[in-house]
Amino acid sequence: MKRCFLVVLFLLGFQYMNARDTKKIVILHTNDLHSHLVGFAPESDYSPLITNNDSTRGGFARIASVIASEKASNTGITLVVDAGDFLMGTLFPPVEAETGFQLRLMKQMGYDVTCFGNHEFDYGPAKLAEIISSSVNRGAIPEILTGNIIFDEKDNRDDALEKLAKENIIRRKFIINRDGLKIGFFSLIGKDAAEDAPNASPVEFSSRIRYARMMVKELQHDSCNLIICLSHSGVTKGKDGQWGGEDVDLAHKVKGIDVVISGHTHTRLDKPVIVDGIPIVQTGAFGKYVGKLTLDYSQGKVTVENYQLIPVEDNIKGDETVNNSIDDQKTKINEEVLRPVGLKYDMQIAETTFSLKGIEDYEGAEKSNLGPLVADAIQYYVNKHNSTGTDISMVAAGVIRDGIAPGVQETSDIFRVMSLGSGDDNIPGYPLARLYVTGRELKNILEILQVAYRSKPDNYCYYSGLKIYYNPGRGLLRKISGIEILKPDREPEKVDFSKKDKKLYSITANSYMLQFIGIIKKMSFGLINVVPKNADGMKVTDMKAAVIDIDSNKEGIQEGKEWLALLEYLRSMNDTNDDGLPDIDRKYAKPVSNLVQVKY
Repeated sequence: MKRCFLVVLFLLGFQYMNARDTKKIVILHTNDLHSHLVGFAPESDYSPLITNNDSTRGGFARIASVIASEKASNTGITLVVDAGDFLMGTLFPPVEAETGFQLRLMKQMGYDVTCFGNHEFDYGPAKLAEIISSSVNRGAIPEILTGNIIFDEKDNRDDALEKLAKENIIRRKFIINRDGLKIGFFSLIGKDAAEDAPNASPVEFSSRIRYARMMVKELQHDSCNLIICLSHSGVTKGKDGQWGGEDVDLAHKVKGIDVVISGHTHTRLDKPVIVDGIPIVQTGAFGKYVGKLTLDYSQGKVTVENYQLIPVEDNIKGDETVNNSIDDQKTKINEEVLRPVGLKYDMQIAETTFSLKGIEDYEGAEKSNLGPLVADAIQYYVNKHNSTGTDISMVAAGVIRDGIAPGVQETSDIFRVMSLGSGDDNIPGYPLARLYVTGRELKNILEILQVAYRSKPDNYCYYSGLKIYYNPGRGLLRKISGIEILKPDREPEKVDFSKKDKKLYSITANSYMLQFIGIIKKMSFGLINVVPKNADGMKVTDMKAAVIDIDSNKEGIQEGKEWLALLEYLRSMNDTNDDGLPDIDRKYAKPVSNLVQVKY
Protein backbone atom coordinates (compact mmCIF):
# COMPACT_ATOMS: atom_id res chain seq x y z
CA MET A 1 0.00 0.00 0.00
CA LYS A 2 2.81 2.33 0.95
CA ARG A 3 4.59 1.45 -2.29
CA CYS A 4 1.47 2.27 -4.38
CA PHE A 5 1.14 5.57 -2.56
CA LEU A 6 4.73 6.48 -3.39
CA VAL A 7 4.25 5.57 -7.07
CA VAL A 8 1.15 7.76 -7.29
CA LEU A 9 2.97 10.57 -5.52
CA PHE A 10 5.89 10.24 -7.95
CA LEU A 11 3.58 10.31 -10.99
CA LEU A 12 1.73 13.35 -9.70
CA GLY A 13 5.02 15.09 -9.04
CA PHE A 14 6.29 14.20 -12.51
CA GLN A 15 3.13 15.56 -14.11
CA TYR A 16 3.43 18.74 -12.04
CA MET A 17 7.07 19.26 -13.03
CA ASN A 18 6.27 18.52 -16.66
CA ALA A 19 3.39 21.02 -16.66
CA ARG A 20 5.62 23.61 -15.03
CA ASP A 21 8.31 23.04 -17.68
CA THR A 22 5.84 23.32 -20.56
CA LYS A 23 5.96 26.73 -22.20
CA LYS A 24 3.17 28.24 -24.24
CA ILE A 25 4.21 30.12 -27.39
CA VAL A 26 1.77 32.15 -29.47
CA ILE A 27 2.89 33.22 -32.94
CA LEU A 28 0.80 35.98 -34.48
CA HIS A 29 1.57 36.14 -38.18
CA THR A 30 0.72 37.85 -41.45
CA ASN A 31 2.05 37.62 -44.99
CA ASP A 32 1.71 39.55 -48.24
CA LEU A 33 0.42 42.70 -46.57
CA HIS A 34 1.33 44.65 -49.74
CA SER A 35 1.13 47.98 -47.92
CA HIS A 36 -2.61 47.65 -47.31
CA LEU A 37 -2.48 50.10 -44.43
CA VAL A 38 -6.12 51.07 -44.98
CA GLY A 39 -9.05 48.62 -44.82
CA PHE A 40 -10.99 47.89 -47.98
CA ALA A 41 -13.11 47.74 -50.09
CA PRO A 42 -14.07 50.27 -51.11
CA GLU A 43 -11.89 52.46 -48.90
CA SER A 44 -14.61 55.09 -48.72
CA ASP A 45 -16.51 52.74 -46.37
CA TYR A 46 -13.56 52.19 -43.99
CA SER A 47 -14.17 53.62 -40.50
CA PRO A 48 -11.78 51.82 -38.11
CA LEU A 49 -12.63 53.87 -35.03
CA ILE A 50 -16.32 52.96 -35.26
CA THR A 51 -17.39 49.32 -35.03
CA ASN A 52 -20.19 47.42 -36.76
CA ASN A 53 -20.97 50.00 -39.43
CA ASP A 54 -19.17 48.73 -42.57
CA SER A 55 -18.11 45.55 -44.36
CA THR A 56 -14.48 46.44 -45.09
CA ARG A 57 -11.63 44.09 -44.20
CA GLY A 58 -8.11 44.68 -42.95
CA GLY A 59 -6.35 47.92 -42.07
CA PHE A 60 -3.27 48.43 -39.88
CA ALA A 61 -5.26 50.23 -37.17
CA ARG A 62 -7.37 47.09 -36.66
CA ILE A 63 -4.37 44.76 -36.93
CA ALA A 64 -2.64 46.83 -34.22
CA SER A 65 -5.66 46.29 -31.96
CA VAL A 66 -5.61 42.53 -32.62
CA ILE A 67 -1.92 42.34 -31.70
CA ALA A 68 -2.39 44.41 -28.54
CA SER A 69 -5.38 42.33 -27.42
CA GLU A 70 -3.63 39.01 -28.01
CA LYS A 71 -0.49 40.13 -26.22
CA ALA A 72 -2.53 41.28 -23.23
CA SER A 73 -4.44 37.99 -22.95
CA ASN A 74 -1.49 35.61 -23.44
CA THR A 75 0.47 34.75 -20.30
CA GLY A 76 3.18 32.93 -22.27
CA ILE A 77 5.51 33.99 -25.07
CA THR A 78 4.00 36.06 -27.90
CA LEU A 79 5.82 36.59 -31.19
CA VAL A 80 4.59 38.79 -34.05
CA VAL A 81 6.02 37.99 -37.48
CA ASP A 82 5.44 38.64 -41.18
CA ALA A 83 6.45 36.41 -44.10
CA GLY A 84 7.33 39.03 -46.71
CA ASP A 85 5.85 41.20 -49.46
CA PHE A 86 5.03 43.77 -46.83
CA LEU A 87 5.57 46.46 -49.50
CA MET A 88 3.87 47.28 -52.83
CA GLY A 89 0.17 47.28 -53.60
CA THR A 90 -1.21 50.68 -52.59
CA LEU A 91 -0.34 54.37 -52.86
CA PHE A 92 1.84 54.27 -49.73
CA PRO A 93 5.12 52.74 -51.09
CA PRO A 94 5.95 55.55 -53.57
CA VAL A 95 6.86 57.86 -50.65
CA GLU A 96 8.60 55.23 -48.49
CA ALA A 97 12.14 56.11 -49.61
CA GLU A 98 11.54 59.64 -48.32
CA THR A 99 9.52 58.88 -45.17
CA GLY A 100 10.41 55.33 -44.06
CA PHE A 101 6.89 55.17 -42.68
CA GLN A 102 5.55 51.62 -42.96
CA LEU A 103 8.36 49.69 -41.27
CA ARG A 104 8.35 52.09 -38.33
CA LEU A 105 4.58 51.73 -38.10
CA MET A 106 4.87 47.93 -38.09
CA LYS A 107 7.32 48.14 -35.18
CA GLN A 108 4.91 50.43 -33.34
CA MET A 109 2.15 47.88 -33.92
CA GLY A 110 4.25 45.18 -32.28
CA TYR A 111 5.96 43.28 -35.11
CA ASP A 112 9.18 41.54 -34.07
CA VAL A 113 10.42 40.17 -37.40
CA THR A 114 9.63 40.45 -41.10
CA CYS A 115 11.49 39.41 -44.25
CA PHE A 116 12.01 40.14 -47.92
CA GLY A 117 9.60 38.76 -50.48
CA ASN A 118 9.86 39.30 -54.22
CA HIS A 119 7.91 42.56 -54.25
CA GLU A 120 10.32 44.28 -51.88
CA PHE A 121 12.59 44.36 -54.95
CA ASP A 122 10.07 45.97 -57.32
CA TYR A 123 11.91 49.30 -57.21
CA GLY A 124 15.31 47.59 -57.37
CA PRO A 125 17.86 46.88 -54.59
CA ALA A 126 19.11 50.47 -54.41
CA LYS A 127 15.64 51.88 -53.76
CA LEU A 128 14.92 49.10 -51.26
CA ALA A 129 18.08 50.10 -49.39
CA GLU A 130 16.85 53.72 -49.42
CA ILE A 131 13.52 52.69 -47.90
CA ILE A 132 15.18 50.69 -45.12
CA SER A 133 17.79 53.39 -44.40
CA SER A 134 15.10 56.08 -44.31
CA SER A 135 13.12 53.95 -41.84
CA VAL A 136 16.07 53.23 -39.55
CA ASN A 137 17.16 56.88 -39.53
CA ARG A 138 13.74 57.89 -38.24
CA GLY A 139 13.10 55.24 -35.60
CA ALA A 140 12.92 51.57 -34.65
CA ILE A 141 11.83 48.93 -37.15
CA PRO A 142 11.21 45.16 -36.96
CA GLU A 143 14.15 42.87 -37.64
CA ILE A 144 14.39 42.25 -41.40
CA LEU A 145 15.59 38.88 -42.69
CA THR A 146 17.19 38.77 -46.12
CA GLY A 147 16.53 35.18 -47.09
CA ASN A 148 18.76 33.38 -49.57
CA ILE A 149 19.91 36.45 -51.50
CA ILE A 150 23.34 36.65 -53.12
CA PHE A 151 25.01 40.02 -53.67
CA ASP A 152 27.03 40.69 -56.82
CA GLU A 153 30.62 41.59 -55.94
CA LYS A 154 31.26 43.28 -59.30
CA ASP A 155 28.04 45.22 -59.83
CA ASN A 156 27.53 48.33 -57.68
CA ARG A 157 23.74 48.47 -58.07
CA ASP A 158 23.27 46.34 -54.95
CA ASP A 159 26.08 47.91 -52.88
CA ALA A 160 23.78 49.99 -50.67
CA LEU A 161 21.72 46.92 -49.75
CA GLU A 162 24.87 44.87 -49.17
CA LYS A 163 26.15 47.60 -46.85
CA LEU A 164 23.00 47.27 -44.72
CA ALA A 165 23.67 43.53 -44.48
CA LYS A 166 27.26 44.11 -43.36
CA GLU A 167 25.99 46.52 -40.71
CA ASN A 168 23.44 43.91 -39.49
CA ILE A 169 20.55 46.26 -40.21
CA ILE A 170 19.22 43.43 -42.35
CA ARG A 171 20.16 39.88 -41.32
CA ARG A 172 20.43 36.27 -42.43
CA LYS A 173 19.18 35.08 -39.04
CA PHE A 174 17.79 36.47 -35.81
CA ILE A 175 17.49 34.98 -32.32
CA ILE A 176 14.98 36.09 -29.71
CA ASN A 177 15.48 35.14 -26.03
CA ARG A 178 12.13 34.85 -24.28
CA ASP A 179 11.26 33.14 -20.99
CA GLY A 180 14.39 31.00 -21.03
CA LEU A 181 13.98 29.91 -24.65
CA LYS A 182 16.18 30.79 -27.61
CA ILE A 183 13.96 31.15 -30.69
CA GLY A 184 15.80 31.35 -34.00
CA PHE A 185 14.47 32.81 -37.25
CA PHE A 186 15.62 32.64 -40.83
CA SER A 187 13.81 33.34 -44.09
CA LEU A 188 13.60 32.10 -47.68
CA ILE A 189 12.61 33.46 -51.07
CA GLY A 190 11.30 30.57 -53.14
CA LYS A 191 12.01 29.69 -56.74
CA ASP A 192 8.73 31.05 -58.10
CA ALA A 193 9.07 34.24 -56.04
CA ALA A 194 12.63 34.71 -57.31
CA GLU A 195 11.39 34.40 -60.90
CA ASP A 196 8.81 37.08 -60.09
CA ALA A 197 11.54 39.53 -59.01
CA PRO A 198 13.30 40.60 -62.25
CA ASN A 199 14.06 44.03 -60.79
CA ALA A 200 16.14 42.44 -58.03
CA SER A 201 19.11 42.27 -60.44
CA PRO A 202 22.02 42.10 -59.80
CA VAL A 203 20.86 40.37 -56.60
CA GLU A 204 20.34 36.67 -57.16
CA PHE A 205 18.86 33.89 -55.04
CA SER A 206 20.55 30.64 -54.00
CA SER A 207 18.91 27.21 -53.75
CA ARG A 208 16.34 27.47 -51.01
CA ILE A 209 16.73 23.85 -49.80
CA ARG A 210 20.50 24.01 -49.53
CA TYR A 211 20.28 27.42 -47.84
CA ALA A 212 17.61 26.22 -45.40
CA ARG A 213 19.72 23.25 -44.34
CA MET A 214 22.67 25.54 -43.75
CA MET A 215 20.61 27.99 -41.66
CA VAL A 216 19.06 25.21 -39.55
CA LYS A 217 22.55 23.90 -38.82
CA GLU A 218 23.71 27.38 -37.81
CA LEU A 219 20.74 27.99 -35.51
CA GLN A 220 21.15 24.56 -33.94
CA HIS A 221 24.80 25.45 -33.31
CA ASP A 222 23.51 28.62 -31.64
CA SER A 223 21.59 26.32 -29.22
CA CYS A 224 18.16 27.51 -30.39
CA ASN A 225 15.27 25.65 -28.76
CA LEU A 226 12.88 26.54 -31.58
CA ILE A 227 13.61 27.26 -35.26
CA ILE A 228 11.07 29.22 -37.31
CA CYS A 229 11.31 29.74 -41.07
CA LEU A 230 9.60 32.71 -42.68
CA SER A 231 9.27 31.27 -46.16
CA HIS A 232 8.14 33.46 -49.02
CA SER A 233 7.59 30.40 -51.19
CA GLY A 234 4.05 29.17 -50.68
CA VAL A 235 1.63 26.27 -50.73
CA THR A 236 -0.88 25.25 -53.39
CA LYS A 237 -3.62 22.65 -53.56
CA GLY A 238 -3.30 20.08 -56.32
CA LYS A 239 -6.08 18.68 -58.48
CA ASP A 240 -6.16 15.69 -56.15
CA GLY A 241 -7.07 17.99 -53.26
CA GLN A 242 -3.72 17.48 -51.53
CA TRP A 243 -1.52 20.34 -50.42
CA GLY A 244 1.76 20.80 -52.26
CA GLY A 245 4.06 23.58 -53.33
CA GLU A 246 7.50 24.79 -52.35
CA ASP A 247 6.87 24.97 -48.60
CA VAL A 248 5.52 21.43 -48.48
CA ASP A 249 8.64 20.37 -50.35
CA LEU A 250 10.74 22.35 -47.84
CA ALA A 251 9.19 20.58 -44.86
CA HIS A 252 9.79 17.18 -46.46
CA LYS A 253 13.44 17.85 -47.30
CA VAL A 254 14.79 19.96 -44.43
CA LYS A 255 14.92 18.50 -40.93
CA GLY A 256 15.13 20.70 -37.85
CA ILE A 257 12.58 23.36 -38.76
CA ASP A 258 9.83 23.57 -36.13
CA VAL A 259 7.42 25.97 -37.88
CA VAL A 260 7.03 27.35 -41.40
CA ILE A 261 5.28 30.73 -41.68
CA SER A 262 4.43 30.76 -45.38
CA GLY A 263 3.78 33.51 -47.91
CA HIS A 264 3.78 34.40 -51.63
CA THR A 265 0.88 32.26 -52.89
CA HIS A 266 -1.81 34.29 -51.03
CA THR A 267 -3.25 31.00 -49.75
CA ARG A 268 -5.66 31.12 -46.83
CA LEU A 269 -5.10 28.09 -44.60
CA ASP A 270 -7.87 27.64 -42.06
CA LYS A 271 -5.76 25.01 -40.33
CA PRO A 272 -2.06 24.17 -40.51
CA VAL A 273 -0.74 21.86 -43.18
CA ILE A 274 1.28 19.33 -41.16
CA VAL A 275 4.21 17.82 -43.08
CA ASP A 276 6.43 15.35 -41.24
CA GLY A 277 5.32 16.96 -37.98
CA ILE A 278 6.07 20.53 -39.18
CA PRO A 279 3.10 22.95 -39.19
CA ILE A 280 2.88 25.25 -42.24
CA VAL A 281 0.57 28.26 -41.88
CA GLN A 282 -0.47 31.14 -44.15
CA THR A 283 -3.15 33.83 -43.84
CA GLY A 284 -4.05 34.71 -47.44
CA ALA A 285 -3.06 38.32 -48.17
CA PHE A 286 -3.62 42.04 -47.60
CA GLY A 287 -4.13 41.82 -43.83
CA LYS A 288 -7.61 40.36 -44.04
CA TYR A 289 -6.62 37.85 -41.35
CA VAL A 290 -4.07 37.58 -38.57
CA GLY A 291 -2.96 34.01 -37.97
CA LYS A 292 -2.63 32.75 -34.38
CA LEU A 293 -0.56 29.60 -33.92
CA THR A 294 -0.41 28.34 -30.34
CA LEU A 295 2.42 25.94 -29.54
CA ASP A 296 3.45 23.95 -26.49
CA TYR A 297 7.17 23.49 -25.89
CA SER A 298 8.12 20.72 -23.49
CA GLN A 299 11.31 18.70 -23.09
CA GLY A 300 12.68 19.87 -26.42
CA LYS A 301 9.53 19.01 -28.37
CA VAL A 302 7.07 21.37 -30.04
CA THR A 303 3.39 20.51 -30.50
CA VAL A 304 0.52 22.49 -31.97
CA GLU A 305 -2.09 23.25 -29.31
CA ASN A 306 -4.40 25.38 -31.45
CA TYR A 307 -4.63 27.43 -34.62
CA GLN A 308 -7.06 30.06 -35.81
CA LEU A 309 -7.36 32.84 -38.36
CA ILE A 310 -8.57 36.03 -36.73
CA PRO A 311 -10.71 37.99 -39.24
CA VAL A 312 -9.71 41.66 -39.31
CA GLU A 313 -13.22 43.02 -39.58
CA ASP A 314 -15.43 45.87 -38.48
CA ASN A 315 -16.13 44.37 -35.05
CA ILE A 316 -12.56 45.37 -34.11
CA LYS A 317 -12.03 48.97 -33.05
CA GLY A 318 -8.81 50.21 -34.59
CA ASP A 319 -5.92 51.81 -32.75
CA GLU A 320 -6.48 55.57 -32.89
CA THR A 321 -2.80 56.53 -32.86
CA VAL A 322 -2.01 54.20 -35.74
CA ASN A 323 -5.02 55.43 -37.70
CA ASN A 324 -4.06 59.09 -37.22
CA SER A 325 -0.52 58.38 -38.41
CA ILE A 326 -1.88 56.77 -41.57
CA ASP A 327 -4.17 59.75 -42.21
CA ASP A 328 -1.16 62.07 -41.91
CA GLN A 329 0.72 59.92 -44.44
CA LYS A 330 -2.14 60.32 -46.91
CA THR A 331 -1.44 64.05 -46.90
CA LYS A 332 2.14 63.32 -47.95
CA ILE A 333 0.86 61.07 -50.76
CA ASN A 334 -1.43 63.82 -52.00
CA GLU A 335 1.42 66.32 -52.11
CA GLU A 336 4.15 64.13 -53.57
CA VAL A 337 2.33 61.62 -55.79
CA LEU A 338 -1.19 62.66 -56.72
CA ARG A 339 -1.18 66.44 -57.05
CA PRO A 340 0.99 66.33 -60.23
CA VAL A 341 -1.72 64.29 -61.98
CA GLY A 342 -4.62 66.33 -60.59
CA LEU A 343 -5.85 63.72 -58.12
CA LYS A 344 -6.34 63.23 -54.38
CA TYR A 345 -6.22 60.04 -52.34
CA ASP A 346 -9.92 60.10 -51.46
CA MET A 347 -11.22 61.70 -54.67
CA GLN A 348 -14.39 59.98 -55.88
CA ILE A 349 -13.95 58.52 -59.36
CA ALA A 350 -16.90 56.23 -60.15
CA GLU A 351 -19.35 53.82 -58.58
CA THR A 352 -20.66 50.32 -59.20
CA THR A 353 -23.49 48.13 -57.99
CA PHE A 354 -21.67 44.90 -58.91
CA SER A 355 -18.28 43.38 -58.11
CA LEU A 356 -15.42 43.25 -60.58
CA LYS A 357 -13.18 40.36 -59.67
CA GLY A 358 -9.63 39.43 -60.50
CA ILE A 359 -7.81 36.12 -60.59
CA GLU A 360 -7.66 35.67 -56.81
CA ASP A 361 -11.44 35.74 -56.54
CA TYR A 362 -11.90 32.81 -58.93
CA GLU A 363 -10.50 29.34 -59.50
CA GLY A 364 -9.97 30.20 -63.17
CA ALA A 365 -8.55 33.45 -64.53
CA GLU A 366 -10.86 33.20 -67.54
CA LYS A 367 -13.80 33.92 -65.22
CA SER A 368 -12.59 37.42 -64.32
CA ASN A 369 -14.79 40.31 -65.40
CA LEU A 370 -12.15 42.85 -64.32
CA GLY A 371 -9.41 41.74 -66.73
CA PRO A 372 -11.35 42.66 -69.88
CA LEU A 373 -12.26 46.03 -68.35
CA VAL A 374 -8.60 46.85 -67.72
CA ALA A 375 -7.62 45.81 -71.26
CA ASP A 376 -10.37 48.02 -72.71
CA ALA A 377 -9.21 50.89 -70.49
CA ILE A 378 -5.67 50.69 -71.86
CA GLN A 379 -7.02 50.61 -75.42
CA TYR A 380 -9.21 53.64 -74.77
CA TYR A 381 -6.44 55.61 -73.06
CA VAL A 382 -3.69 55.06 -75.64
CA ASN A 383 -5.95 55.68 -78.64
CA LYS A 384 -7.22 58.88 -77.04
CA HIS A 385 -3.88 60.39 -76.01
CA ASN A 386 -1.38 59.14 -78.60
CA SER A 387 -1.74 60.01 -82.27
CA THR A 388 -0.36 56.64 -83.40
CA GLY A 389 -2.66 54.71 -81.09
CA THR A 390 -2.57 50.94 -80.84
CA ASP A 391 -4.17 48.00 -82.61
CA ILE A 392 -4.24 45.69 -79.60
CA SER A 393 -3.98 46.12 -75.83
CA MET A 394 -3.32 43.33 -73.40
CA VAL A 395 -2.92 42.80 -69.67
CA ALA A 396 -1.82 39.76 -67.67
CA ALA A 397 -3.91 38.43 -64.81
CA GLY A 398 -0.92 38.51 -62.46
CA VAL A 399 -0.58 42.30 -62.55
CA ILE A 400 -4.23 42.82 -61.57
CA ARG A 401 -3.72 43.03 -57.81
CA ASP A 402 -7.20 43.66 -56.43
CA GLY A 403 -10.86 43.67 -57.35
CA ILE A 404 -13.46 46.42 -57.27
CA ALA A 405 -16.20 46.05 -54.67
CA PRO A 406 -19.67 47.59 -54.97
CA GLY A 407 -19.83 51.20 -53.86
CA VAL A 408 -18.07 54.51 -54.49
CA GLN A 409 -14.56 54.06 -55.88
CA GLU A 410 -11.88 56.53 -54.85
CA THR A 411 -8.45 57.12 -56.39
CA SER A 412 -6.91 54.73 -53.86
CA ASP A 413 -9.28 51.92 -54.89
CA ILE A 414 -8.43 52.29 -58.57
CA PHE A 415 -4.70 52.35 -57.88
CA ARG A 416 -4.89 49.10 -55.87
CA VAL A 417 -6.12 47.29 -58.99
CA MET A 418 -2.94 48.08 -60.99
CA SER A 419 -0.41 49.02 -58.33
CA LEU A 420 2.88 47.44 -59.42
CA GLY A 421 6.06 48.89 -60.83
CA SER A 422 7.63 52.22 -61.59
CA GLY A 423 9.05 54.10 -64.55
CA ASP A 424 11.40 57.02 -65.07
CA ASP A 425 9.06 59.64 -63.65
CA ASN A 426 7.73 60.23 -60.13
CA ILE A 427 4.35 58.66 -60.87
CA PRO A 428 4.03 55.06 -59.65
CA GLY A 429 3.19 52.20 -62.00
CA TYR A 430 4.79 50.45 -64.94
CA PRO A 431 4.81 52.66 -68.04
CA LEU A 432 2.77 51.59 -71.03
CA ALA A 433 4.85 50.49 -74.01
CA ARG A 434 4.13 49.52 -77.61
CA LEU A 435 5.80 46.98 -79.86
CA TYR A 436 5.11 45.85 -83.43
CA VAL A 437 4.90 42.30 -84.78
CA THR A 438 3.84 40.65 -88.03
CA GLY A 439 0.57 38.75 -88.33
CA ARG A 440 2.41 35.44 -88.13
CA GLU A 441 4.27 36.56 -85.00
CA LEU A 442 1.02 37.78 -83.46
CA LYS A 443 -0.51 34.34 -83.98
CA ASN A 444 2.53 32.66 -82.39
CA ILE A 445 2.39 34.98 -79.35
CA LEU A 446 -1.29 34.23 -78.83
CA GLU A 447 -0.68 30.48 -79.29
CA ILE A 448 1.94 30.49 -76.53
CA LEU A 449 -0.24 32.60 -74.25
CA GLN A 450 -3.02 30.03 -74.65
CA VAL A 451 -0.68 27.46 -73.10
CA ALA A 452 1.50 29.47 -70.68
CA TYR A 453 -1.23 30.18 -68.14
CA ARG A 454 -2.00 26.50 -67.57
CA SER A 455 1.16 26.08 -65.53
CA LYS A 456 0.97 29.58 -64.05
CA PRO A 457 -2.46 31.30 -63.95
CA ASP A 458 -0.78 34.71 -63.59
CA ASN A 459 0.16 34.41 -67.28
CA TYR A 460 -3.46 34.39 -68.43
CA CYS A 461 -4.03 37.42 -70.69
CA TYR A 462 -6.97 39.68 -71.43
CA TYR A 463 -7.17 41.54 -74.75
CA SER A 464 -8.82 44.52 -76.33
CA GLY A 465 -9.00 45.38 -80.02
CA LEU A 466 -9.06 41.87 -81.43
CA LYS A 467 -11.06 38.68 -81.72
CA ILE A 468 -9.41 35.26 -81.66
CA TYR A 469 -10.91 32.14 -83.25
CA TYR A 470 -9.50 28.96 -81.76
CA ASN A 471 -10.04 25.23 -81.38
CA PRO A 472 -8.80 24.02 -77.96
CA GLY A 473 -8.72 20.43 -79.18
CA ARG A 474 -5.99 21.02 -81.76
CA GLY A 475 -2.26 20.53 -81.11
CA LEU A 476 0.45 22.89 -79.90
CA LEU A 477 0.74 26.08 -82.02
CA ARG A 478 -2.26 24.97 -84.15
CA LYS A 479 -5.18 26.05 -81.98
CA ILE A 480 -5.75 29.52 -83.51
CA SER A 481 -7.44 29.56 -86.90
CA GLY A 482 -8.23 33.25 -87.22
CA ILE A 483 -7.58 36.71 -85.76
CA GLU A 484 -9.53 39.89 -86.42
CA ILE A 485 -8.42 43.43 -85.55
CA LEU A 486 -11.39 45.44 -84.29
CA LYS A 487 -11.64 49.19 -84.80
CA PRO A 488 -14.60 51.43 -83.94
CA ASP A 489 -16.86 52.16 -86.93
CA ARG A 490 -14.88 49.83 -89.22
CA GLU A 491 -15.26 46.33 -90.52
CA PRO A 492 -13.05 43.76 -88.69
CA GLU A 493 -9.67 43.30 -90.39
CA LYS A 494 -8.54 39.72 -90.87
CA VAL A 495 -4.88 39.09 -89.98
CA ASP A 496 -2.76 37.28 -92.57
CA PHE A 497 -0.60 34.55 -90.96
CA SER A 498 1.58 33.89 -94.00
CA LYS A 499 5.35 34.48 -93.87
CA LYS A 500 5.24 36.74 -96.91
CA ASP A 501 2.86 39.24 -95.29
CA LYS A 502 5.07 41.79 -93.52
CA LYS A 503 2.34 44.10 -92.29
CA LEU A 504 2.96 45.14 -88.68
CA TYR A 505 0.43 45.25 -85.86
CA SER A 506 0.97 47.23 -82.67
CA ILE A 507 0.59 45.68 -79.22
CA THR A 508 0.37 47.80 -76.08
CA ALA A 509 0.90 46.54 -72.54
CA ASN A 510 3.00 47.58 -69.57
CA SER A 511 6.73 47.51 -70.19
CA TYR A 512 7.24 44.61 -67.77
CA MET A 513 4.80 42.38 -69.62
CA LEU A 514 6.13 43.20 -73.08
CA GLN A 515 9.52 41.80 -72.02
CA PHE A 516 7.67 38.48 -72.12
CA ILE A 517 7.65 38.63 -75.94
CA GLY A 518 11.41 38.33 -75.95
CA ILE A 519 11.32 34.92 -74.24
CA ILE A 520 8.75 33.32 -76.54
CA LYS A 521 11.54 31.30 -78.18
CA LYS A 522 12.58 29.83 -74.84
CA MET A 523 9.00 29.02 -73.84
CA SER A 524 8.35 27.27 -77.17
CA PHE A 525 11.58 25.26 -76.85
CA GLY A 526 12.98 27.01 -79.94
CA LEU A 527 10.01 26.25 -82.18
CA ILE A 528 9.11 29.90 -82.73
CA ASN A 529 10.89 33.21 -82.49
CA VAL A 530 9.29 36.64 -82.21
CA VAL A 531 11.37 39.73 -82.95
CA PRO A 532 9.89 42.81 -81.21
CA LYS A 533 10.04 45.80 -83.56
CA ASN A 534 9.29 49.50 -83.72
CA ALA A 535 6.92 51.08 -86.24
CA ASP A 536 9.67 51.07 -88.88
CA GLY A 537 10.26 47.35 -88.50
CA MET A 538 13.59 47.77 -86.69
CA LYS A 539 14.37 45.36 -83.83
CA VAL A 540 13.76 46.78 -80.32
CA THR A 541 16.35 45.76 -77.73
CA ASP A 542 15.71 48.44 -75.09
CA MET A 543 12.17 48.47 -73.75
CA LYS A 544 12.54 52.13 -72.77
CA ALA A 545 12.55 52.95 -76.48
CA ALA A 546 9.06 51.42 -76.72
CA VAL A 547 7.49 53.51 -73.94
CA ILE A 548 4.50 55.47 -75.25
CA ASP A 549 4.45 59.26 -75.01
CA ILE A 550 0.99 59.97 -73.70
CA ASP A 551 1.27 63.77 -74.21
CA SER A 552 3.39 64.88 -77.14
CA ASN A 553 2.69 68.55 -76.36
CA LYS A 554 5.03 68.38 -73.36
CA GLU A 555 8.80 68.11 -73.49
CA GLY A 556 10.22 64.62 -73.07
CA ILE A 557 8.32 61.33 -72.70
CA GLN A 558 5.15 61.57 -70.64
CA GLU A 559 4.61 58.02 -69.41
CA GLY A 560 1.16 56.48 -69.42
CA LYS A 561 0.22 54.15 -66.56
CA GLU A 562 -2.30 51.31 -66.42
CA TRP A 563 -3.98 52.63 -63.28
CA LEU A 564 -4.38 56.09 -64.83
CA ALA A 565 -5.82 54.45 -67.94
CA LEU A 566 -8.35 52.58 -65.81
CA LEU A 567 -9.23 55.69 -63.84
CA GLU A 568 -9.78 57.79 -66.96
CA TYR A 569 -11.82 55.06 -68.66
CA LEU A 570 -14.13 54.81 -65.66
CA ARG A 571 -14.53 58.57 -65.61
CA SER A 572 -15.65 58.45 -69.25
CA MET A 573 -18.63 56.22 -68.45
CA ASN A 574 -22.21 57.43 -68.13
CA ASP A 575 -23.81 58.61 -64.92
CA THR A 576 -26.88 56.39 -65.16
CA ASN A 577 -28.49 57.39 -61.87
CA ASP A 578 -27.80 61.16 -62.08
CA ASP A 579 -25.91 61.37 -58.79
CA GLY A 580 -22.86 63.09 -60.26
CA LEU A 581 -20.65 59.99 -60.46
CA PRO A 582 -20.04 57.76 -63.49
CA ASP A 583 -21.40 54.22 -63.16
CA ILE A 584 -19.29 51.30 -64.33
CA ASP A 585 -20.84 49.90 -67.50
CA ARG A 586 -22.97 46.84 -66.77
CA LYS A 587 -21.55 45.07 -69.82
CA TYR A 588 -18.67 44.18 -67.49
CA ALA A 589 -20.95 42.57 -64.91
CA LYS A 590 -20.05 39.24 -66.52
CA PRO A 591 -16.76 38.21 -68.17
CA VAL A 592 -16.27 39.59 -71.68
CA SER A 593 -14.19 37.29 -73.85
CA ASN A 594 -12.28 37.93 -77.07
CA LEU A 595 -11.97 34.19 -77.65
CA VAL A 596 -14.41 32.49 -80.00
CA GLN A 597 -14.32 28.71 -79.84
CA VAL A 598 -14.68 27.02 -83.25
CA LYS A 599 -14.56 23.46 -84.58
CA TYR A 600 -12.31 24.10 -87.59
